[in-house]
Amino acid sequence: MVKPRMQPKNPEEKREKVNKYQNNSKQNGQPQQRVQISQMTTNRGEAMRAGRRNFETADKAVDRWNVFEKHHEHAVSSVLPVANNRLRVTFLGGLEGIGEKNMMVLEYGDDAIIVDAGFDLSVDLPGVNYAIPATTYLETIKHKIRAYAITHGHMDHIAALPYVYEQYPAPIFCASHFCSEMVEKQFMSINEERGTDLQPERIVLNMDDHERYVLTPNFTIEFLRITHSIPDCSTLVIDTPIGRVVNTGDFRLDPEPLDHHPSDVTRLKQIGEENKTLLLMTDSTNARYAGRTPTEHTLQQSFHDIFAQARGRIFVAIFSTNMNRVQMIINSAVAAGRKVAFDGRGMMQVSEIAVRTGNLKIPKGSVVAMREVPNVKDDQVVVVCTGGQGEPNAALQRMSIGEHKHIKLKAEDTVVVSSSPIPGNEVRYQQIGNDLAEIGVHLYRQVTHDLDGCGPLHVSGHANQDELKEMVEMVKPKYLLPIHGGMLDRKYGGMAGIDAGLSKDNILLPKNGSMVEFDSNGAVYDAGEAPAGAVLVDQTGAVVPGLVAKDRLLMSEEGMVVVMLTIDKKSGRLLTSPDIITRGFIYIRDNAELMDGLRAELKRAASQRFTRVDLDRFKQELKDHISHYLYEHTRRSPVLIPVVNVIGSNGQGTARPKPQFDSGR
Repeated sequence: MVKPRMQPKNPEEKREKVNKYQNNSKQNGQPQQRVQISQMTTNRGEAMRAGRRNFETADKAVDRWNVFEKHHEHAVSSVLPVANNRLRVTFLGGLEGIGEKNMMVLEYGDDAIIVDAGFDLSVDLPGVNYAIPATTYLETIKHKIRAYAITHGHMDHIAALPYVYEQYPAPIFCASHFCSEMVEKQFMSINEERGTDLQPERIVLNMDDHERYVLTPNFTIEFLRITHSIPDCSTLVIDTPIGRVVNTGDFRLDPEPLDHHPSDVTRLKQIGEENKTLLLMTDSTNARYAGRTPTEHTLQQSFHDIFAQARGRIFVAIFSTNMNRVQMIINSAVAAGRKVAFDGRGMMQVSEIAVRTGNLKIPKGSVVAMREVPNVKDDQVVVVCTGGQGEPNAALQRMSIGEHKHIKLKAEDTVVVSSSPIPGNEVRYQQIGNDLAEIGVHLYRQVTHDLDGCGPLHVSGHANQDELKEMVEMVKPKYLLPIHGGMLDRKYGGMAGIDAGLSKDNILLPKNGSMVEFDSNGAVYDAGEAPAGAVLVDQTGAVVPGLVAKDRLLMSEEGMVVVMLTIDKKSGRLLTSPDIITRGFIYIRDNAELMDGLRAELKRAASQRFTRVDLDRFKQELKDHISHYLYEHTRRSPVLIPVVNVIGSNGQGTARPKPQFDSGR
């Protein structure tokens, strides 16, 4: 059976990556043909099974993200309070993947502290912008929440703060003014999206002076400087009545950071010598890699060399929070006699914060506005922008397809992509590379820097195996609990602990929702599970229920068909020809025969069944009949919505009562 021709795509979406869940509307590069109408040979059961398979596929696609639904809230009633004289650590995120809505809660007695509250940008569902952690468990301990402690300013650690804080307000502790202002920026963004006016209390502790804050008799907190890919990152130290907990945050042990603020290994070693560390939680992002992460300092010469030989404009795409990298680019630009422009909303916002807090130093007169770039000589300007990953609507992506407001790329331009593809983003990364190559620019990328004729252009912000081992050796914990990664990443993180001398029994590998307890003797217990999962959020800041996401997947896969019948209540006769609306199913103009056949089937069904069964039964039979007919002729099972408008009559031609509308849902 030949499939129907699909409706043409919106031209503006031609660059979008095809959703893995969706089918292409072409075969062998050719448009699909019209449906050929014949007698039905498929039995109804086969059509119903096809529909069920679609529902099951959508269920699996959404369930992959562990979407938390309202009806899951009852699970919290089975959670027991933390036992006396025990420390409980509950993981509400961060243990199912890299960059996955990091969030945990520490409880002791009548006190609780929340560590980080981020989002997950990797969710690949229609109309979903990101996911945040479900917080039902916090409702049971809201009277105990004393503070939020934030390790650093990346979105997978702070982006959910406004949502969580709105329900459970408490002071927010940060290790630097840069981190504090990143938190403020996130609150301002959500306030603007949702019309709220959240103004949290933000407290900055001086990590370089080892400032300690006694939050309660049960919790004393301290931040230590650690190197990463965003300024002023910290390792969090929490002292409790039964021992010390250390959360490394995202880190690497870079001995030569450009800002001359290396990790505070002196204090880390001192913590180990004090022999109080019960639990060390370590970043597992790069645990699968041997050796050490190269120092950021090794990149400076690469930028100098590229800038020295470039004859036209230079565009450098990097992550918007990597201010050390931005500083490198500024240094190279100034040395080459070029001015610098910033492009991309995130780049502009973070750069402004970094300048205010002293984390980014720009010589006076070195910056030019993007709108002025066309007026600057080509060999005198560098544009620092977002979009190296090919993200839709990011600055470099718009340039690559000719849709940027101020820039039209040309063959004489040099483009430097100072990042590696994020896992799962390889298709977009390759697409923007193809687009730039088609323009003919001089392109330099980390993945091909040897072939491109330059030095390295990117190093990771995360520790490899040798650094993880060194961290364990410095801190000397009793237990190691790898975080910030999926199970495989965290198992590799545990290997570093074993190499550092820890027993395999002292490597803990919980999952999201796990509650781990420790007693005063240092014993560890599995305290069960708290309700955990992902809350889906759209671009307006509104929550997207899992059922809605499943409906969207079904419609994106098979399309939607709405049939509208207006029926005389007494006779069961159709008063008008059935109206049929389709979206994403077939191209109606090329399939008039199919639509005419469907109308005939609807008329026959109405005349035969409407007066014999009640309205609900009629609608269900109508859906089954339509499903059978469409599957027979198209081998597809679109979402079906029958709308039945029943018109009553008193038989005397007087005014009719109000019509009865029913969507059939």
